Amino acid sequence: MRATVCELPCQPVLLEAAWAALCAHTRAERSGLVLLPEFAFVEPLWETLPPEPAHWDAAVALSDAWQARLHALDTDWVVGARPVTVGGQRFNEGFAWSRQGGYLPLRRKFHLPDEPGGWEAHWFERGDAAFPRLQAGALGFGLNICSELWALDTYGAYAALGGVQAILSPRATAAATTAKWLAVGTVAAVRTGAYSLSSNRVDAAAGTYGGAGWAISPDGAMLARTTPAQPFCTVDLDLQAVAAAQDTYPRYVFSTPTPPQPATAP
Repeated sequence: MRATVCELPCQPVLLEAAWAALCAHTRAERSGLVLLPEFAFVEPLWETLPPEPAHWDAAVALSDAWQARLHALDTDWVVGARPVTVGGQRFNEGFAWSRQGGYLPLRRKFHLPDEPGGWEAHWFERGDAAFPRLQAGALGFGLNICSELWALDTYGAYAALGGVQAILSPRATAAATTAKWLAVGTVAAVRTGAYSLSSNRVDAAAGTYGGAGWAISPDGAMLARTTPAQPFCTVDLDLQAVAAAQDTYPRYVFSTPTPPQPATAP
């Protein structure tokens, strides 16, 4: 499978041109899957308090409008995270869109920051504690939305589930913390023996969001990283290589039963 990661601005004056360029890239590269940043097309609501219902409703409506444009990517699958309202509650919902099936909810973000500039616990309700194996065509994947990349316990769970070939991570992370995110993205790949793919928002003017989408191999090699000069990158995912990697160090250490210990004298 060919997969595309990206960095995208959310400002309308910049987004239209970036979107057109992304669509041209995915068509030219014949991408089978495109990973979008967290809340790719709307303002970063979580930066301010208190939560404004009108702003939320506008973000949901704008996300709905952009969903109708995903077909322009000319790809089989799109994965991302967006605002949704369910039963009067606000959620950050991971989704998959397919050419044949349209919109499919995946799971809702569970781990929510709550600090200046990131008041997510005020804006969103907690979503799903479970991190299941999900499917996009031939690709089995786990979805860790932004801060959930730091949920290190999910990596062992994915290994135990089997069939997880990639960890997909839509992000909205700061330029100043890029090195930390690249580190945890590498850990995700090496611990699970799966590809680590991430796309991020970018705000070059304010410097708030730092781009740096990535594709990391199951053994932790950086295959591609987006930059302002190259905001889109497409890589081939070798799913057979994932199966081979998951039988190697350090993965096999954690899948091998602990040998029985000799009894000790009372």
